Formats: sequence, C-alpha cells, structure tokens
Amino acid sequence: MSTLVAIALTTGILSGIWGWVAVTWSLLSWAGFLGCTAYFACPQGGVKGLGISLCTVMSGVLWAEVIIYGSQLAPEWLMLGYLLTGVVAFVMCIQAKSQWLSFVPGTFIGACSTFAGQGDWQAVAPSLLVGLLFGYAMKNSGLLLAERWPQAKKS
Repeated sequence: MSTLVAIALTTGILSGIWGWVAVTWSLLSWAGFLGCTAYFACPQGGVKGLGISLCTVMSGVLWAEVIIYGSQLAPEWLMLGYLLTGVVAFVMCIQAKSQWLSFVPGTFIGACSTFAGQGDWQAVAPSLLVGLLFGYAMKNSGLLLAERWPQAKKS
C-alpha cells in the first residue's frame, strides 16, 4: 500500500470519528480540522512536530486575543486596531526565531481560527488542540499502516 493511500485511509476514518467527537464534546468541528491541517502542514513530523504545531497554533490564539482586546481599548480610534494588527503580525512572524515557534503558518492558523470564532478562545483552543491530536493520529497511523504492508505498495 502506498504511503499516500494509507494516510488517506486513516485520515478518512479518523475524520469521521472527529466529526462525532466534535459534536459529542461540543467542539468546533471546523477549528479541529484546522488543527489537523496545522499538523499536516508542519515541516517537522512526529512528536516534535506536534509540539511545534501546538506552540505555534496556541500562540496564534493568544495574538488574536491581543488584537481583539487591544483594539477595544480605544474603539473611537479605528487606526489603533490597524496599527496593532500590523505590529502583532510582525511579532507573529519574528517569533519564528524560536524553534518551538518556528512554524509561522501554524501561528496564523491559530489567529485566524480565533477571529473566525469571534474571539471565543475557550471554544477555539480546545477544538484546535484535539484537532492537532487527530492530525497526528491521522498521519502517523497512515505511515505505520504503509510500513506494515510494504508488499502492497504500488508505484
């Protein structure tokens, strides 16, 4: 079995399970899928990739809250929100100097999820977290499956 087919199979099965988990635990299914996406997109795999994805996605949640609440400090001055967004976006990129915050797209996934969730980080953060775990399980179970059945590989 090819690696792609194996990952597609485990991703399909676990996506269905994720849908059930999201409803059962009152999580945001779309945010969980963004968590899965963050893990899949992270250039580092395995547990370290999961850690980097977790740190960057959650830092994005924090930075979005800084923009949301900071913009409300002077609601009559719209420029504050725009300036704050620019400064925070710079910081979201420059923090990549740290290895654990080096996956910039993960930071933006966390921030965008928080904006889409209208700043409700209490709903967004756990959904992203469980989604990251599902992404890890999807990819790594697929890799394991492909490794276990190498005789079924097709070119």
